[in-house]
Amino acid sequence: MRFLYIDIDTLRADHLGCYGYHRDTSPNIDAIAAEGVRFDNVYASDVPCLPSRTALATGMFGIRNGVVNHGGRAADLRPQGTQRQFVGAVAANSWASRFYAAGWHTASISSFPFRHSASWWNHGVMEAMNLMRGMGGERADEVLPGALDWLDRRGRADNWFLHLHLWDPHTPYNTPDDYGNPFAGEAIPAWHTEEIRRRNWDLPGPHSAQEPWGYTPDEWGTPPPRQPWNADSMDAVTAIFDGYDVGIRYADDAVGAVVDRLDSLGVLDDTAILISSDHGEAFGELGVYADHQAADEATCHIPAILRWPGLAPRVHSGLHYQLDVAATVVELAGLDVPRGWWSGESVAPALRSGSASGRDLLVLSQGAWSCQRGVRWGDHLYLRTMHDGFHGHWNDEMLFDVAADPHETTDVAADRPDLAREAATMLDDWIVDQLGRALGETADERRDPMDIVLAEGGPYHTRGHLPAYIERLRATGRAHWADVLVDRHGAATAPV
Repeated sequence: MRFLYIDIDTLRADHLGCYGYHRDTSPNIDAIAAEGVRFDNVYASDVPCLPSRTALATGMFGIRNGVVNHGGRAADLRPQGTQRQFVGAVAANSWASRFYAAGWHTASISSFPFRHSASWWNHGVMEAMNLMRGMGGERADEVLPGALDWLDRRGRADNWFLHLHLWDPHTPYNTPDDYGNPFAGEAIPAWHTEEIRRRNWDLPGPHSAQEPWGYTPDEWGTPPPRQPWNADSMDAVTAIFDGYDVGIRYADDAVGAVVDRLDSLGVLDDTAILISSDHGEAFGELGVYADHQAADEATCHIPAILRWPGLAPRVHSGLHYQLDVAATVVELAGLDVPRGWWSGESVAPALRSGSASGRDLLVLSQGAWSCQRGVRWGDHLYLRTMHDGFHGHWNDEMLFDVAADPHETTDVAADRPDLAREAATMLDDWIVDQLGRALGETADERRDPMDIVLAEGGPYHTRGHLPAYIERLRATGRAHWADVLVDRHGAATAPV
């Protein structure tokens, strides 16, 4: 048995052909999906990058393991305290450690632990390889040689676990120029109309229509590869979509090369393959472009495609966390799931029997660009905002019918206060329950990490930026939003 996890950074489910996308972004991924299980409603519990992969590595929600931010105390694991043994329980119960303890050879090809100082990603990993010498954003052509070499050396052996991390759909969408644009002249998704662009143009916030690359349109110094300075026209919006979709297609080519190598080694039929991501990307949803700043549908809904030898191809539509998929992989491999420790719940029995399964609700968390938690249940997504990340148009409570309105164009909280109250109660109950299971011994160690983020001055990517951004808003005809942000946050924050 062999297991390959292809981790494609910042990959939205609805930009893949197997999930219904109209552009041919993913022929190789689609071919794998046709032979496997396509999970239609999998969500990252904690976003973006560091919280998401920390949840996956530890098997625990961020509220339990303590990681919800990209800096400050809430970017490090909670201490286990006096209960910590010679080998800590976090390390012993990590995803990769389940395979390592069972005698599997475990490996990871990724610069993620370097980029985020996240050594815990490598708990249980025998070969932790940053062969690219990078700190994130490496192109597939830089990652692929090391992956193919590893397969040539170890691919025919039994019982290996390989994590392969591809960054290409992550900003700044730096696919090589000579790759061209396979989607030139093709329409972008129909939902993003000129009316949407005009509405978004007036909105504030980093990665908004007027500054989609940060707090100013020229924050990068030179235009990001394949990208316009801002979304001042539908041509510019199209260029933003194109850059992302080309990144997906470039990563998909790498997926094809890896699958071909497995085939040439004669092990493809005996290799389980999971293709998923850490989070998605917004393209106008909630006024955000080319980034991942909320606990919303665009950011948290991710693909999960599992091709497992012996499992019949199917579509699985139940609500699940990405942690549930990780637990499912462990159980399918015949290993023990750390029940009671992990937040994830295996659905292996349902996949084997062909039956339906799913959770009643999911709670989603964002703490690096904003402080926000969401409840995804039924047809709806409820969002509670504790820090708006300088998106002054976000209300403290928002509600979207994501079945009918997946791009969150209409907040229905005022029309459905009953649903908002129901979700708020579910969220409050979940927080109390999860804090009761959190790592740590003292009250401070078991504190809600979102409260820590707020006490430190807000999400990491907002710290120190407000004074200059208020001036930019006033200089670009958005003084009314500057006033909103001053009222909410004051005119100054801690230094960057």
